[in-house]
Formats: sequence, structure tokens, C-alpha cells
Amino acid sequence: MSGLPPYASTGQRVWYYSFRVICGLIFFFLIAPIMVIIPLSFNAEDFFTFTPEMLSLQPEGFSTKHYEDFFTNSDWQLALRNSLKIAPVATLLSVTLGTLAAIGLSQSHVPFRRAIMATLISPMIVPLIISATGMYFFYSNPYIPTPFGKIELPFTLTGTYWGVVLAHAALGIPFVIITVTATLVGFDRSLTRAAANMGAGPVRTFFKIQMPLILPGVVSGGLFAFITSFDEVVVVLFVGSAGQKTLPWQMFTGLREQISPTILAVATLLIAISIVLLFVLEVLRRRSERLRGMSPG
Repeated sequence: MSGLPPYASTGQRVWYYSFRVICGLIFFFLIAPIMVIIPLSFNAEDFFTFTPEMLSLQPEGFSTKHYEDFFTNSDWQLALRNSLKIAPVATLLSVTLGTLAAIGLSQSHVPFRRAIMATLISPMIVPLIISATGMYFFYSNPYIPTPFGKIELPFTLTGTYWGVVLAHAALGIPFVIITVTATLVGFDRSLTRAAANMGAGPVRTFFKIQMPLILPGVVSGGLFAFITSFDEVVVVLFVGSAGQKTLPWQMFTGLREQISPTILAVATLLIAISIVLLFVLEVLRRRSERLRGMSPG
């Protein structure tokens, strides 16, 4: 019943149950601040605290007006549309470039693989404020370096739709590279050699042999890239403009300027989306393990 063998010592039993209590406390420490947001989003008053009516579970203390404000307010809907326009395109670029980079770096004959890998995943390590500052100065005065000097470009990406998309794609590429590289670890190279012996070209081999096997890693990386773009606010503040105001930017503005309780409703919706995405990731993980001949744990 308890999972312990009958011959377990007293010390082993104490550690067995203590370990589960510690894990439960850590789980509560991580989840409790998030779970508080959900009931507060149904507050009938424009407060960020529990009212006496809510604490006594009176029906008049609860309302869905903050959700109604989110779906009817033009500012929130503009921010939602911008996020839904920017995140998918940034995710597509991240998945395409990150997958190609991971496949290339998985080849043993590529020189300086470790140095290139460290450079490509550096956006995950460098503080976001530093990356945002660098992107701002680069976008403000873009140029192409050449052996004969730099060529100034006649346009700027600051405050443009594509500027935000490219910035978010740069932040999402490391996640795709890591997940796809992890999937390629158990990839059987003899399959691609067999396809080549059968006359298949590199492109056909990739889509018919490699892609179906590494698809869980590609989709997982894409989901992480999408979440990164959808939740990012610092880079947008630096390289975006009012026309590219995203949902996190609107939430930040609501906290700083007008203290809008609609933020709680939006946060609850984002929590629900995150739970769905985590469920999809778990399904993909189990599928990947089955394809690689491993039993999902």
C-alpha cells in the first residue's frame, strides 16, 4: 500500500514519508500564489483583495464583470490581437531556424559545435534587460558588417511589427534547439543512410524519416517558443510601440497606471492556457518515449 518493502528500516520509512511531505510543501509554495489569483478574478468589487462577501461565500461577492471587461474593452482586445499576430509568426521562425540549427549541430563533423551551441542558447542565459537593450540599439541603427566597413541600412526595425517578431524569435530559438537536440540524441542514423541508399534526397529524407521521429521535440520547442513570445514584456517595451502593445504590456500598464482588476481575469485565462500546453507537452513526451522504445514514466 505504502510502496515500501516490508523489510524497510525505521529510518527508511521516516525518510520515505518526510520526502513526500517536503515535496508537498514545495508544491504548495510554488502553486499557492498562482491559485490565489483565480478566485480574486471573480471579485464583484474593483479590489485586489478578498472582500467580506467573498470570504463568507456570498453569491453577491462574486461576478464575471472583469472577464466581460476583457472581452469588450477595445484596449484589451487590441493587445490580444497583437499577441495572437506576433506569437505565432515568431514561433514559426523559431521552430524553422532552431530545428535546422539543431540538426546541423548534431552532425559530428561540424567544427566548434560546442561554441556555436553556447552562442545560440545565450539568449536564455543573458539577462533579458541586456538582450532588450542590445536589440533596441541594433534596431535603431541597423547595419551589415563587411570587410570594407559597415553598410548602413535605410530603415529601422524599432517600433515595427517585424522588429518585435524577430526579437521574440531570437528568444524562442534556444528552446527549440535544446528540445530538438534532446530528441536527436536517440535518433538512429542508419535510417537516413538507408533512405539515401534507396535513392531519397536530403529533403525527402528529412520530411519522411527524420521529421516524424523528432516531431515531438519540434512541437515541444515550438510550444515553449510560443509561451516565451506570448508572455514576454521587457523586449516589447524596448523595441515595440503603441501599435504593437501586447497582452503582457497591457497587463503591465494596468498595474502601473490604472490598477485594473481585469488583469486578474487575464491572468486566470493565461493560467488555463498554460495548463493546456503543459498537458500537450506531457502527451508529446510520452509519444516520444514510445517512438524511442522507452516506457513513459
